[in-house]
Amino acid sequence: KQWYQRRVAITAGECVLLLSSFRLISSYSCVIFFLNMASNRAEKSGLSRDIQKKLEAKYSQDQEAQCRAWIEEVLGEKLSNSELGMHNFQQCLRDGQILCKLLNTLNGEPLVKKINQQKMAFKQMENIEQFIKGCKIFGLKDGDIFQTADLYECQNMSQVLCTLYAVGSVASKNGYTGASIGATISEANPREFSDEQLKQGDTMIGLQMGSHKGASQSGMNIGKSRSIMD
Repeated sequence: KQWYQRRVAITAGECVLLLSSFRLISSYSCVIFFLNMASNRAEKSGLSRDIQKKLEAKYSQDQEAQCRAWIEEVLGEKLSNSELGMHNFQQCLRDGQILCKLLNTLNGEPLVKKINQQKMAFKQMENIEQFIKGCKIFGLKDGDIFQTADLYECQNMSQVLCTLYAVGSVASKNGYTGASIGATISEANPREFSDEQLKQGDTMIGLQMGSHKGASQSGMNIGKSRSIMD
């Protein structure tokens, strides 16, 4: 009887272990399935296709060349694909490793603590998400940052270029003295006036009021005046 009870307990434990393994495998299979769907989307049609064409038309190879040269100078290494082109540039950045290294170098201290080296899709997208979070900490606004699908699925590579330019601008503002790209961000320059200066401003007549230093529009006649005859 005792042997039978032990055997039943062992069988029950094996069933629980088997069920847990099945759930883990099923969850992993679902993740891989959806990632494969994201990587192999059906061709767009209709309005979606027109929007995609407009997004691709905004892409500038001149901006890409500037971004390539800037990244290579900051990191001190060549990109994996040196040929210009939207899809070629996307393949260079798709795993997110270059972007994370770039952000850490510009910041001085690592904003992305761990950079995944694996080739699995969800690990590469995790790198991109870590880069996006790091950009917000670095000082970029939400409107300047691309979405994960914009890069990984090549949905909007022009926005990726805009993000790189914004990163370069913020890096210069934050004190990075190396190679720079993008516009210089202006800084606030507040003015402070004394009460006496403010009172002097009340005595001045602005040009919008039609008079300045005694000059006025009196005596001016624009057009022919209307005469009323009796």
